[in-house]
Amino acid sequence: MKSLDQKLSVLQQHVGDGKICIMIIGLGSVGSHLLEYLLGRNDETIKIVVVGRNAYKMIPKVNIRKLSALIREQCRSTVEIEGGIDFNDVGALARVIDKHKPDFIINSSRAYPGLNYGFISWERIRAYGIWCPLSIKFTKNIMRACENADANPIVINTSYPDAVNAWIKSAGRVYPDFGSGNLNHLIPRIKCAVADILNVVDFWNVECMFAAGHFHDVCVSKDGVTDGIELPLNIRYHGQPQNIDVNEIFSRCRVPMPADSTRNMMNASSNYRAIDAIIATARDHKSRTIFLPGINGELGGYPVSVAVNDSKLNLAIDTSEFTIERMREVNRQSMYLDGIEKVEGGALYYTDELLGKTKAAFGVELPKSVEYDRIDEVAQFLIEKLVKPNLSSIKEPLWM
Repeated sequence: MKSLDQKLSVLQQHVGDGKICIMIIGLGSVGSHLLEYLLGRNDETIKIVVVGRNAYKMIPKVNIRKLSALIREQCRSTVEIEGGIDFNDVGALARVIDKHKPDFIINSSRAYPGLNYGFISWERIRAYGIWCPLSIKFTKNIMRACENADANPIVINTSYPDAVNAWIKSAGRVYPDFGSGNLNHLIPRIKCAVADILNVVDFWNVECMFAAGHFHDVCVSKDGVTDGIELPLNIRYHGQPQNIDVNEIFSRCRVPMPADSTRNMMNASSNYRAIDAIIATARDHKSRTIFLPGINGELGGYPVSVAVNDSKLNLAIDTSEFTIERMREVNRQSMYLDGIEKVEGGALYYTDELLGKTKAAFGVELPKSVEYDRIDEVAQFLIEKLVKPNLSSIKEPLWM
C-alpha cells in the first residue's frame, strides 16, 4: 500500500476532480451517526458506501437517515449498501474495497456488537486495555483486505486505536493511518471548562494543545482527575496564553453524558471532524489542528496538524508546544494505567496490575502477552470468559 502522504496526494486529486468515496465498515451506532453527519454536508461530490453483515438490517437504517436528510434538504451525496459481508472473510472485504476504491475507510466494526465493554471492566478493574484483542480482531482483517485490494484508502480505526494501530504496526503489517475516539471527546470539555473559569460564553475561541492516551480520556471525563499524571496541556483564549490551574480545568470536565448508544455520537463526530478537516484543507489550503489517537502507529493520542505544504496535503504530529518525546512518555504512562504495559514485536503485553485485578474481580487468568497469531484465540477467550458470563449482571448507569 501507499504511504499516508501518497494517499493524501490521491485524495487531493479526487477532491479537485469532485469525486470522493467514503466507506463505512460496520453500520452500528457509530457508523449510523457518521452516515447521518456525512449526509448533512450536502456535498454532491461524495459517494458513501456502507458495508455490513446484514443487508436486511442495514437498509432501513440507511433509508431513515437519507429521508431525514432530504426533509432538511441536505441529502446530495449518494449512498450504496454492501451487505452480507463477513468481517472474518478477508477476501470478501478485499473485493468490496477493490470494487469501490474508497478514499477513506472508517472501521466502526465490533467483534461483539451492541455492548460497551466498559460496563463490565471500568468499575471493577478501571481499565479498558483488557479488550484490545477484541478491538483488533476485525481491524487486522480490514487492513489485510486493503493490502490485497487495488486501492489505497486512508483508514480511520475507531476500535481502540490508541493501542491497536501500534500493535498491527509492531507486527510489521499494514496498519490504520490514524484513529478516532476518546481523545476528541475530551477537547470540547476542556474548552467549555476554560470558558466557565474565565466567565466567558465564546468557548469556541478557546484553543488547546493537548496529548493523552485512552485511560485519561476516560478518567478525566468520568471523574475529573488525572490519577497523578501531569498531562501536557496549553490553553489560549483569542490567541492569548492563559495561566489556569490544569487540575481546576480537568475537574470541570466531568460532564454528564448518556450511557447508552447515543454516546457514540461523539465517536462518530470525531470521525467526521477528521474527514471534514482533511477535505476542507485540501480545498482551501488553510491549516487546521485535529486530535488523533494512533496516528502513524503511535501509542496513545496526539495533536495533529493538517496543512498544505509545497502544494501537497500533509498530516503531521504537532510539536509546536510539546516535544514528541514528552507526548510519547505521557501516552505510555496513560496506556499503562489502561492495562497496556507495552506493544512490541507483534505482541501486546498486559500490566501485572491488570492481571491481578482481573483474577481478583472475575477469577480469570489473562495471558501476560498476546502474540499476533493468537489474537483470534484470545479474543474468543475474552468473549467466553468475561463477556458472556457478565452480560446479565451489567447495570448501565444513567450517565457516565
